[in-house]
Amino acid sequence: MNDMLLAAKAAKTEVAQLTTVQKNQALLSMADALMENQDAILAANAADMKSAGSTISQVMLDRLCLTSDRIAGMAKGIRDVAQLPDPVGLQLDEYVRPDGLHIQKISSPIGVVAIIYESRPNVTSDAAALTLKSGNVCILRGGKEAYRSANAIVNALRAGLRKVGITENAVNLVSDTSRESATALMKAQGYVDLLIPRGGAGLINACVQNATVPCIATGTGICHIYVEKTANQEMALNIIENAKTSRPSVCNAEEVLLVDNEIAGEFLPKLYTRLVENRKMSTPVELRLDKTAAAIIAGTAAGPQDFDTEFLDYILAVKCVSGVQEAVSHIVSHSTGHSEAIITESPESKNIFTSCVDSAAVYVNASTRFTDGGEFGLGCEMGISTQKLHARGPMGLRELTSYKYIITGTGHIR
Repeated sequence: MNDMLLAAKAAKTEVAQLTTVQKNQALLSMADALMENQDAILAANAADMKSAGSTISQVMLDRLCLTSDRIAGMAKGIRDVAQLPDPVGLQLDEYVRPDGLHIQKISSPIGVVAIIYESRPNVTSDAAALTLKSGNVCILRGGKEAYRSANAIVNALRAGLRKVGITENAVNLVSDTSRESATALMKAQGYVDLLIPRGGAGLINACVQNATVPCIATGTGICHIYVEKTANQEMALNIIENAKTSRPSVCNAEEVLLVDNEIAGEFLPKLYTRLVENRKMSTPVELRLDKTAAAIIAGTAAGPQDFDTEFLDYILAVKCVSGVQEAVSHIVSHSTGHSEAIITESPESKNIFTSCVDSAAVYVNASTRFTDGGEFGLGCEMGISTQKLHARGPMGLRELTSYKYIITGTGHIR
């Protein structure tokens, strides 16, 4: 770990000086290297899948699994980042003081960015691409379930860097997946300029509580959808099914459904048909119902923790509310600040919801599954920040830069 921290810190100055052309050439070379090393990456992933098969759930296995299409998608994500504007060296502000000092505010790299993440191999390439394009060095520390996959991906990415004459130490992977290595990154003052945990609540809380380096909290998503009384009910069913079942293991999946009391008797049976009866040949959704919903449809009685749980599974907590104000009040009390949606045809309810719900992404008549760097036009993402300072929502290139002031005088003294 010490050698890696030293190498990353040494690479910081070289990477910060790369031109836009050099960075884009490196990214395209890294994408090509991913495709050229596809067989080795798939073989490593197959070994990870075999080892993890009996220890993690099916939805988590889906997060871990790589296919030819997913590797092609990773390469496309890197190429997409190459097409984006360079976020470094932008003049954010410029002015001349009354004494003649010329002051410029210029965007600049953060430096060494460490990312601690769990069993999603695609994060490896996304993080490497975003940090390089933003002039940063990355240290990647993945979970033990995905180590072989991440190692094969990083070997390919470093080969791509070497091919264009850029230090391979721009992208680093920690081989030790123990808790001690994560703790070492949390406390690597003077070496790590920013720490980004990307995973479950346990990982994020550990970083926030223990890190002595700057840390951005990301990820935990107790995402709500509220079906207001004027909602187009067919639209609502389509959005709920997408938000809950398209990929339940990700942080932007819906975990809680709120339904207006005025339409609950009509809407909930439709919901049961869509998510339970119509899915008997695939995976039905387990509905955990409050007392009002349980009097209308069959399901499991909601327990005291069900409205505060990120299930990451085919489970949906359902609560009936008296209107938009109660929906907002519930979200304020139980949300993790990630993504919330209202399904409505009422401009008044829309305005109340969007004004009062204080999450990173607030949707009107759209699925929470769009909270994603690629879907937001950022190429890919480093994670979803659920805090407010420095970065909020999907973290793309701009969120991986800081700024500096450049002050030019003509012999000024104070």
